[in-house]
Amino acid sequence: MRLIQFEYQGRLAVGAVEDEQHIRLIQVDGGTYQLARDALANNRALAEEARLRAGDTRLYYEQIVNEGRLRAPLSHPDPAHCLVTGTGLTHLGSADTRSAMHAKLAVGEEQLTDSMKMFKLGLEGGKPVAGETGAQPEWFYKGDGSIVVSPGAPLPVPAFAEDAGEEPELVGLYLVDDRGQPWRLGYAVGNEFSDHVTEKANYLWLAHSKLRSCSFGPELLLDPLPARLEGQSRILRDGEVLWKKPFVTGEDNMAHSFANLEHHHFKYAQFRRPGDIHVHFFGTSTLSFGDGIQTRDGDVFEISLPAFGRPLRNPLTWQQEEASATVNHWN
Repeated sequence: MRLIQFEYQGRLAVGAVEDEQHIRLIQVDGGTYQLARDALANNRALAEEARLRAGDTRLYYEQIVNEGRLRAPLSHPDPAHCLVTGTGLTHLGSADTRSAMHAKLAVGEEQLTDSMKMFKLGLEGGKPVAGETGAQPEWFYKGDGSIVVSPGAPLPVPAFAEDAGEEPELVGLYLVDDRGQPWRLGYAVGNEFSDHVTEKANYLWLAHSKLRSCSFGPELLLDPLPARLEGQSRILRDGEVLWKKPFVTGEDNMAHSFANLEHHHFKYAQFRRPGDIHVHFFGTSTLSFGDGIQTRDGDVFEISLPAFGRPLRNPLTWQQEEASATVNHWN
């Protein structure tokens, strides 16, 4: 089952995708967030809760898309209670671009870069057996729910940005229940979106490079995730394909297991705050930046994985002026 969120008659609605053309309206007030809370309260799986609440109303998917009413498939009523984070160097081959980016920082060719050291840790210990703790991955913070851009909506690029590059990834979507226990609701396709020029200048600026908007969806996959997934990432310019490349994901193509990545995120007590939702990007191995692509205003990112239904599309829009960052004071 796949779910979408969208605006319908002045409220945030949930629909189950029936086929490429139709969705079935789910009877719930409060979007996917409330549907998931109700499922937990009723001791039911999210897919079962959705099936029990599926009404007779069928809507045209394309109309929702064309009217700009699609929203991210999971959101919190208060964006401050949605945390957006991610892990890097998780996929087989993901170290190639990063290592080339940082190679000049290495003392000698015989020495591994910090990125390669981190990647090697994942290869050796990123998939521990049940009951054991695996290698700690690279981790970063992107922002709260205010940075999430709806599918189809423009991704804003700060005026100070050096680059605006896509990162096609799987996204884990989570809800923390009233007892502080995280629950994985499902997965979505995501564009983690980053400033690779800033990161390339100094890898200690990775944290800065990640503080950008992002997008995920449009569909939330509730079914078990295939171990091997292959999709395609494209950039369109003036209606023509500027760049495209396949990408692979799923645990068979990763150095870390999902369970290990989740453990090293939710082991922190501040990430188990009851009622919060988490949007966690799992990393990628394919970047247009690695092929020398420089994006510009109006370019459209398109990321597709067949198992997730419709592609995720977002145009770029450069902000012309920087917001004031001056700090006021009384003395």
